[in-house]
Amino acid sequence: MAEAFIVAATRTAAGRRGGKLSGWHPVDLAAQVIDELVRRAGADPALVEDVIMGCVSQTAEQGINVARNAVLASSLPESVPGTSVDRQCGSSQQALHFAAQAVMSGSMDVVIAAGVESMSRVPMFSTSEMPRKAGMGFYMSPAMQQRYPGVEFSQFMGAEMMAKKYELTKDRLDAYALESHRRAAAATQEGRFAREILPVAVRSADGGAEDEGRPHTVDEGIRFNATLEGIAGVKLIQEGGCCTAATASQIADGATGVMVVSERGLKALGAKPLARIHHMTMLGHDPVIMLEAPIPATQAALKKAGMRIDDIDLFEVNEAFAPVPLAWLQATGADPAKLNVHGGAIALGHPLGASGTKLMTTLVHALHARGGRYGLQTMCEGGGMANVTIVERL
Repeated sequence: MAEAFIVAATRTAAGRRGGKLSGWHPVDLAAQVIDELVRRAGADPALVEDVIMGCVSQTAEQGINVARNAVLASSLPESVPGTSVDRQCGSSQQALHFAAQAVMSGSMDVVIAAGVESMSRVPMFSTSEMPRKAGMGFYMSPAMQQRYPGVEFSQFMGAEMMAKKYELTKDRLDAYALESHRRAAAATQEGRFAREILPVAVRSADGGAEDEGRPHTVDEGIRFNATLEGIAGVKLIQEGGCCTAATASQIADGATGVMVVSERGLKALGAKPLARIHHMTMLGHDPVIMLEAPIPATQAALKKAGMRIDDIDLFEVNEAFAPVPLAWLQATGADPAKLNVHGGAIALGHPLGASGTKLMTTLVHALHARGGRYGLQTMCEGGGMANVTIVERL
């Protein structure tokens, strides 16, 4: 079978809700990433055959096919199409899978997989709660309600269920969150993110940021002076539970992307590959606990790939809530020192549909920096799903 290669990978530094990226229209922010991928690959823009873009809240400024709109706001010619993907938090990871499948099938040679989410401008749940309040109904159909009586799917309930099932105490969750901030702070201070971050101008929603117009290069959610006491003191999300806002991913704005090519694409671009797509798995699981799917998905991916957990040099498991990576570590037996080595979404932010190619960008660059061979990425997704991608550094 033909192979798929990543030749460029980049991301914006995340912005906090109402922060340094909140003045960017998400279409224009995504266009910045598209143009940077073309620049990094040294590609003729006309060689790009498709742009596949993940986005969760596909309404308002992110509606009407945000991928095509980003193409029209970029340097790409009008001949380049675009399509938008919603696999919830794994949307841009799925975009990467679709891009890889396109080039592996031989139908395309150069595809951009990307993601964008402005959670400041298009708030989470906009596509469900706003229509519901307007009397346009709700996504849970009668047949779904019959299958899951009395259940309204909730990531927050899922996080608490995960903590209970895997006997994870609040103290463990707090300690994990602190480590995420410490790793992200160290990676930033050591310049580990410098090669992957695309500087874009600070644009706050009200135009009043102190550094307005200057390059935004540092993930805004990192707490460089985080303490265990400070994290432990944050109010519980649910009375009697153990999760807090401090042990959950941060709401964030951002755009991310990778360029995926075939062997023909490599020759046409004259580019050097960063990594090869080694394996891809998608799996559906229990939508009530919702966040557990990365565990069986990882196990299935390793089995299909003929690999063991110890064969993997680095892991990126999205920190939607601290119980997710902690349960994943417990179930898989992976080495904690290999997991989210530069911190995760608790510190760096989780711009929903942009997080898939965000994690892949960090994973590929970290493999190169550390000399690792194989990297594995996975994340929990609304509806109880997970994608797993295994890449080989080249």
